[in-house]
Amino acid sequence: MKRNYSTVVLAVGVAMLLIVLGVLQYRWQSEISENEEQRMRKLVQESAGRFAEDFNREIQGVYFNFDVDAESWRDANYQPFVERYDFWRQKTAFPDLVRDFYFFDADGKNPPLRFDAAAQTFSPIDWTPDLREIFSRTQDKKNFRAINDDIYTLIVPEHETPPKVQHIMLRRSGAAVELRGNNEPNPEPDLPKTYGYLAIRLDENVIRDKMLAAIASKDFADNDFQLRVSDRGGAAVYQTSDFAGRSDAEVGLFELSTNDIYFFANRDLAGAVSERKERLRMTSHIESRTMTRSQTSDSSQGTMRVDVLDDQKPKTRIFTTVSEEPGGHWTLSAQHSAGSIDAYVAGLKYRNLAAGFGILGLLGLSAGAIMFSAHRARSFAQRQIDFVSSVSHEFRTPLAVIYSAGENLADGVTNDAAQTSKYGELIKGEGRKLSAMVEQILEFAGASSGKRKLKLRPALVSEIVENAIAESRPLVDESGMRIETDIDASMPIVDADADALSRALQNLIANSVKYRNGSDWMRVSARNGDGAVEISVEDRGIGVPKDDLKQIFEPFYRSREVIDSQIHGNGLGLSIVKQIVAAHGGRVTAESEPGVGSKFTIELPISENA
Repeated sequence: MKRNYSTVVLAVGVAMLLIVLGVLQYRWQSEISENEEQRMRKLVQESAGRFAEDFNREIQGVYFNFDVDAESWRDANYQPFVERYDFWRQKTAFPDLVRDFYFFDADGKNPPLRFDAAAQTFSPIDWTPDLREIFSRTQDKKNFRAINDDIYTLIVPEHETPPKVQHIMLRRSGAAVELRGNNEPNPEPDLPKTYGYLAIRLDENVIRDKMLAAIASKDFADNDFQLRVSDRGGAAVYQTSDFAGRSDAEVGLFELSTNDIYFFANRDLAGAVSERKERLRMTSHIESRTMTRSQTSDSSQGTMRVDVLDDQKPKTRIFTTVSEEPGGHWTLSAQHSAGSIDAYVAGLKYRNLAAGFGILGLLGLSAGAIMFSAHRARSFAQRQIDFVSSVSHEFRTPLAVIYSAGENLADGVTNDAAQTSKYGELIKGEGRKLSAMVEQILEFAGASSGKRKLKLRPALVSEIVENAIAESRPLVDESGMRIETDIDASMPIVDADADALSRALQNLIANSVKYRNGSDWMRVSARNGDGAVEISVEDRGIGVPKDDLKQIFEPFYRSREVIDSQIHGNGLGLSIVKQIVAAHGGRVTAESEPGVGSKFTIELPISENA
């Protein structure tokens, strides 16, 4: 009882420990998943930001690089523009991004000019519907847009340069003012006169097929995210694959407001490429915050500033328009390939939890298996002890009888021939019992070790059954039982070891005799079943309790009722029957009801040669 109690306490302790570990693992995994989600959101936001920065830098490089002063346009001096064009093509990663350059007078009275890259000059061309559409957009001062993404065109206003230090700013609506460091607004400057407009036509195919794809492969190299670039109407401009639902990160594209642009007129290169000796001072070195933004009273507006110096003295400050939509005209949406970061992290969390709980479950099953095995080993050891005790008792009785009869004969207790013959029969019978028990033990030992191999040959079931009944006849007759037989003579042939299968049947017949409980009836039957031969031994003995039916074929097992009834036995008979039948490729089953009787059935496969 103490051992059982300690085992229960140990099992409960292990279960509680596994539950605590499971709860802790769930909490830890939840924290890990939350941190992983934050990390991935930050990472995708940074990647999206780099994507927008790379894309906008190319657009901004085009927009700000070709801002030539009005005097050059008026004098048809296109050399400054050509210098900027050559410089831009050397520095850009997409030299085919610009399809055409057009220049319009502010009033549109003169024909438009088109840049001829081969001749490196601007030449007059006729008006076309596309050019008139572009020019009409320059005339709408209230709704003027520097970026016209629907027609892939950038419009750069070319202003007259004022003779004195002045803020020059374009604004769409509302009062726009620059803020000083102390947040005091500067007075709104007078707007300069616009001399003309430079229209830069971008190549739609280059943007779609080359530029966006190259930037995507650079900034989202791991391919964990699906990308979609959509215009203001929501139509897809570029996408890596279809995705639905909420995106994990969004940034604006086609934005001119920037802190980082590769600008043509930097202080290191401008003097070398321009005949003019002006120097342009940027707010910092090239590619690093070369532009600064100023706030305005209208949060949807912004300005860009470039300081131009002559002999270290400010000559003028030029404020250029910023996109009227600081968030960008296009939108880059990034979504994890799993559907969303939430779905990916949740899936990862549940997979990790499943793996962790699986390990904990495996530990629990292992602990349970160890305790179960220990219990079975303890039970098996106890059965072995009971077997040794039972066998010792079984051996002691025949040996005592044989010793007593032999002693009487040796001492000449009787000289009567009949009495001597009786002693002889007694010794013979007890010797047969001893031999049967020894054979049974050897049979079990050989089958358990796997060293004894059966010799299967085609055999008739009827002959095997009749031989088993004949061998069991002395035991049956001694008990006063009668055997009723029902053997189908037309049964097919089976592959069997006739001697081993006969011993299995003899064990079943001996059990019926041993547990007959006063009954004198037994039936042995054999018939052709559904694809198998069935041999049954049925009696009306004490029966087997339902709880013991699953264990009666285990070695050394004897039910508590049999032990309490002091019925002699060693618990090996049914185990040997099961081993012999299994070696034939068959199976043995038992049907029993206490006080009614039992029926044991051997099923053997039919021989292929039948």
